[in-house]
Formats: sequence, C-alpha cells, structure tokens
Amino acid sequence: MVCAANPLREIYRDQWLLVVHKPAGLLLHRSPIDRHETEFALQYARALNGGEHVYPVHRLDRPTSGLLVFARDPETASILGKALMAGEVSKTYLALVRGWTPEAGEIDHPLREQATDRRCKDEPQPLREAFTRYRRLATTEIPVTIERYPASRYSLVALYPQTGRKHQLRRHMQHISHPIIGDTNYGRTRHNHYFAERFGGSRLMLAATGMCFRHPHTSQRLELHAAPEASFMQVLSIFTEPLPSFAEL
Repeated sequence: MVCAANPLREIYRDQWLLVVHKPAGLLLHRSPIDRHETEFALQYARALNGGEHVYPVHRLDRPTSGLLVFARDPETASILGKALMAGEVSKTYLALVRGWTPEAGEIDHPLREQATDRRCKDEPQPLREAFTRYRRLATTEIPVTIERYPASRYSLVALYPQTGRKHQLRRHMQHISHPIIGDTNYGRTRHNHYFAERFGGSRLMLAATGMCFRHPHTSQRLELHAAPEASFMQVLSIFTEPLPSFAEL
C-alpha cells in the first residue's frame, strides 16, 4: 500500500521519459532482503505516470538520494539500457567524506561482485574492473575529537563513476581511506555517530545530482540536475566557505 503523499520530486518529463528525485531511505523496488517494506520508488513513479507502467533505467541504492530515470515504454528502456552499458551516460554524485582528499584523482580498483542472494554470499564472486574519477570541491575542519586527533577534517567531493558496480562509490572511497559519512557498511562508525547525534538523524551523505546523455529518440543532449534534499544540505552546514553551484559540476 502506498501513502497518499508522493515522496518523489519530478525533475523532467516527456512522452518517453520520467525523471525524478528519490529521497534517501526509499527502495527502488521490492527486494528479498527487505520483505517487510511496502513503499517503493517504482510504485510512486507509476503514480506520477497516471498509473501506467514505468521501467527503471538504472539503480540507486536505498540510502542514496538523487536522480532516478524511468522509461515510459519498453523500447526507450532498452535504448537507454544499452547506452548505459556502452558508457554513454555520464553521472555526477556529491559525497561528504572523512579527511581531506587530494584536489582530484582517479580510482582504478577492481571490485568483486556481491551476491544478490544472501544464501550465496560464501560462494566466490568474479572480480570486475571499476573506475571512478573525483574532484574535491571544499574542505573543512571542525574542533571536535572523534578519533585520535584534536580536530576532524572532511571534504565535499564530486564523484564521476565510469563503471557501474554495486556500491562502487562507497567501496572506492573506503579504498582510498576517505569513506563516505553515514555509510554503515564501509564507513567509520565514530564519525557516523557524531553526525547522527549532531543533526538528529543519520543518512548516507551520497547524492546523485547530475546525469547527461543523448535523448534516446531525439538524439539531443539531455542534461539533468537535482539539488540535494534538505537532510543532505543540513549536514553541509559544517562548511564555512561558500559551496559551488551543484548544477555546474
């Protein structure tokens, strides 16, 4: 059963596409590991589409907020799916991470696939290439001792995944020792607890803010942007310097 209030924010619509902003905490669709859940982005998108079927073109993890693209017919879904597989769709994410990252960098670190069925978690999974570019946007230091230092440092980064492995950005930022704040799987517990207590709630500080691709039917370049939701922006109040316009990343 879906509640009356639709949590999706419409970003773009035409006769082939429906693009929305998904809040953190909302599943894309039913999952065997979350059997108790009754609300899904797919249902809410269908409601926005007048009750007609929609077809998710890509995935967005439950704790990640941001842009989610649905096709309004199977043909459009197929065309965009092939474009994604061919690397013809660019994505931009924002993340708040522990520590001060380099100004820019590349993470070329293969990731082992994760079994979708928990019953198969002990079976060896194949290793896949995974590549992410990043750019530091801002840094801050707060006078709070969380680990062994008298102050704690954080960076706001733009992330540009070139491949689409499960939890790629979260695992890659952990790999370079700059885990994403609020990440209960790959992050640092003490930092997560600090932010949860300071801001009255916990969330993964990862947001999909931009996508760019050729329209599957008109071939025009389509640039989509979605500002982070209020819970994300509230945490960014730790930065004292002006932050860049997220539509320009």
